[in-house]
Amino acid sequence: MLRLTGEDGEQAVLRLMTKEPWRRHAPGLLAREAAVQRQLRSSELPVPQSIALDLSGDFAGAPAHLMSWLPGRLCLDDATDDVLDTLARTLIAIHRFEPGPDRPREYQSWASPAKRVMPPWALRQPLWRAAFELLEQPAPSYTGTFLHRDFHLGNLLWSEGRITGVVDWVETSWGPADLDVAHAATYLAMLHGAEAGARFAYAYRRRTDQRLDEEAFRYWNVMDIVGYLPDPAKVVQPWRDSGLPISDDLARHRLEQRLGDVLRAQTT
Repeated sequence: MLRLTGEDGEQAVLRLMTKEPWRRHAPGLLAREAAVQRQLRSSELPVPQSIALDLSGDFAGAPAHLMSWLPGRLCLDDATDDVLDTLARTLIAIHRFEPGPDRPREYQSWASPAKRVMPPWALRQPLWRAAFELLEQPAPSYTGTFLHRDFHLGNLLWSEGRITGVVDWVETSWGPADLDVAHAATYLAMLHGAEAGARFAYAYRRRTDQRLDEEAFRYWNVMDIVGYLPDPAKVVQPWRDSGLPISDDLARHRLEQRLGDVLRAQTT
């Protein structure tokens, strides 16, 4: 991600897909992001606007997406009720967006059968076996919703207590709202503990008056948690780079604790 300044002083951001497997899938990912940003122009969401695409990388040296720059900064170290309520309101606004006939693709599970392998760091193996068994069942029925699909604190910009940017729209999908809620809750649980994830899920439901379907809630949350296997350590280093003292083992423990809370299991 490069911040650029044009000769006229205008700020822009250049996203380059340089690493695999993202580079291999870059044409589809970046084209989707640009299309979604164009769709969201009619919304009140603070979303970057697409300026130009280089899907082949012939001009930028790698597949690239040039988009408008938004003010703000990451805020990973705060999980107060005000922050979680702002997160919930923003996600609700995303879910209420009506794309018309140009719906994004159906969601994809990030918890493929290949990931359903007992992690070597697991301390509560029965929890993971229960999770893998649950995902062998058919997915619950759901009412389709416009999903960000990667909504979490790492994809939000803040300024003076408000969200000034929602970024990273390459995974936008159509699917169950609970899947977006689950992803944000899992991320919060690893950053700030399982209780923060639970408080966010409650803040979302309180604002939507949505009746909790326990079985569906459990399934979508387990799908998201298992999607972090074989090791959530892959997302931790950027947190440390931001100054948060979160070790790989702490993130693993918190992920496992979140799984236990979701399954409502007493197994140890």
